[in-house]
Amino acid sequence: MTGLFKTAVEATKHDERMTIDLTAASAFMAGHARVLDRRRFELLVGGGDPAAVLAALDAYRNPDGGYGWGLEPDLRSPESQPGAALHAFEALADIAPVRAPQAVALCDWLASVSLPDGGLPFALPLTTTAASAPWWQNAEPGSSLQITSVTVAEALRVAAHDPAVGEHPWLDRAVRYCFDAIRKIDGRPFAYVLSFAIRFLDAAHDRHPEEAAELLRTLAAHVPADGRVHVDGGTEDESLHPLDFSPRSGLPSRSLFTPEVVAADLDRLARLQQDDGGWVVDYAKISQAGALDWRGYTTVHAVQVLSDATRSPS
Repeated sequence: MTGLFKTAVEATKHDERMTIDLTAASAFMAGHARVLDRRRFELLVGGGDPAAVLAALDAYRNPDGGYGWGLEPDLRSPESQPGAALHAFEALADIAPVRAPQAVALCDWLASVSLPDGGLPFALPLTTTAASAPWWQNAEPGSSLQITSVTVAEALRVAAHDPAVGEHPWLDRAVRYCFDAIRKIDGRPFAYVLSFAIRFLDAAHDRHPEEAAELLRTLAAHVPADGRVHVDGGTEDESLHPLDFSPRSGLPSRSLFTPEVVAADLDRLARLQQDDGGWVVDYAKISQAGALDWRGYTTVHAVQVLSDATRSPS
């Protein structure tokens, strides 16, 4: 990413030029973020090492090949969980084109906990409930489109550079479950189900272009023109925005929004940088540790999204 980063990333909205302060963001990450997100941030801004990202990710890994230990910040229990798997795949996608055997081992673990229809449970039983969110503690049995779709979306990003993941039997079964479950959606889906299903369809488009495009057209009816969807049951201010549905340029989901809507949301995201250099989240804070972990994670994500906007027109 040489040349993209100096002290700021610039985003354009109409005639304004927005900047984010990467010097402040770096200081925030050094002072407040967990090691994994610091390593991901290093890689993002051009000075990192994929091996260091993997070493940090391994701290959350269990002998069964899955991940736990708070890799999902609101799920502090140590056992391997589907909610942690998606974050592991995010890091494994970051290190592309480097491949890691941990990715295939994670697919093996996911295959071992998948249900007969190919879906993943929202959560497995927690060995300790301390500081974990109630939605993880009280997860309903059965396959969850919400957790399966976002996990598969990230796995497909890894599969784009790792054939062993792309050819893994777990992935094909999980992809088929997602397509079938999306097709069965009746009525307006929960905000995160909608967002994660669209992210899955984007990721699956290269493999299954016609089916993904058809279902994206179906889900488009639930996405308002401004892209703002309130999270029912969340905090008063908790909403999803266009970049939550379509975080990167060039995705099929960008067709859901006008260029002006995308530009306005990039402007919104840039302005959310705080005086301390980091970004915040608007969802419920479950523990002090989890809230701080989310800030480091969210700061990495914000810089990823805004830097992508500098490379390609929306």
